[in-house]
Amino acid sequence: MPMLDELMPWGTAPLRLGRPWVMAPDAASLKARWDAVVRAQGVEQDALFGCTRARTPRSAVSQLPGQSSGTARFVREHGPCPAPVRVCHGAFDEQWLIPDHRLIDVARPELWRVADERQLFVVEQGWVAQSAGPAVGVCALLPDGRSPAGRPGRIRPLFRRPGGVEPNLAPGLLSALGSRYGHEVDVDEMVAWIVAAAEPSAAGCVVPLPADPDVWRSGVELGREMTRIQLRGARGGERPRLPGGRRPYVRAAVPARPDAIAYDAEEEVLSLGDGRISPVPAEAWDFHVAGVRVLELWFERRTAAAEPGTLEAIRPAVWPQEWTSDLLELITVLALLGELRSRQDELKVEEEITELPGVFPPPAAARRPASVLDHHEEGPEGQFALV
Repeated sequence: MPMLDELMPWGTAPLRLGRPWVMAPDAASLKARWDAVVRAQGVEQDALFGCTRARTPRSAVSQLPGQSSGTARFVREHGPCPAPVRVCHGAFDEQWLIPDHRLIDVARPELWRVADERQLFVVEQGWVAQSAGPAVGVCALLPDGRSPAGRPGRIRPLFRRPGGVEPNLAPGLLSALGSRYGHEVDVDEMVAWIVAAAEPSAAGCVVPLPADPDVWRSGVELGREMTRIQLRGARGGERPRLPGGRRPYVRAAVPARPDAIAYDAEEEVLSLGDGRISPVPAEAWDFHVAGVRVLELWFERRTAAAEPGTLEAIRPAVWPQEWTSDLLELITVLALLGELRSRQDELKVEEEITELPGVFPPPAAARRPASVLDHHEEGPEGQFALV
């Protein structure tokens, strides 16, 4: 049974932010945090910044590919906050990040170079023994690669170059599978199968390849639907929606500071303090990734107390309406994926392809990112660097 690491050879470890204040569920807080640390000086700025071995306000750092943030040492920064970008934080949680390389310990520039409207990222969720939930997720936003349980997975771009060029697949894989199944297998078909069929293991994700073309066809159809739901309208798709009568609505407004989240299975009601949302299918509430309930973690990340005096303590004073909208969409995504779980469990590969001559193991070059691009990138202190 091949490993995902063999099917998609190039992957990176998760982003390592180094300081939690550079990511938040809302963009306005990030801009306020930026202003606070820029105004500070000396020891106060160091304390707010959160110095590490990799980054201090005096570090000389190159620009993140595709971003317009500065490259002068941060201690001399006086300008406005770079426009925050939407990223995928763990599984299914979309947050905002300040895209400034001076603030991020390990930003994985190779991922930023290939992140565009054609790119997808397959993210391993990390191994947790006897846990429920999918082995991989797929997103169009740049992911940080952290599983809900905090276990590091791997981030695997679908394409090695911008513009949907050069699939990140073992050389010869698509043509070999096409010969087996009697039709041309393309990159979207391959990623759909991975999303539907990947299985977790202590050694990494495994992806059985069926000998039966009908099993392959069934898995690809399921994987396409799972991918469409997770992309939430990206790449020209439609945003996921539950059928009429099953769509969640706000029945009682979420209070300014909800202190707890709870679920009534009989009434299908999700409570956030005195706020009420229904109907919320049990499939959404029970959805776990790496052993963690997704909805509870999503709520905790927005309401957990922050240490006073830190930049993380700069946050919305009251619950923003945008968070409620995000929650309604998340409930929809989890409910739709939960409804597909039975089909995923029924996807059995009775007979596997045991040999694909010339495909495995992939060559060492396929495990490295593309190293030559057609543009310059700004290095530290405004110098240009070629990659």
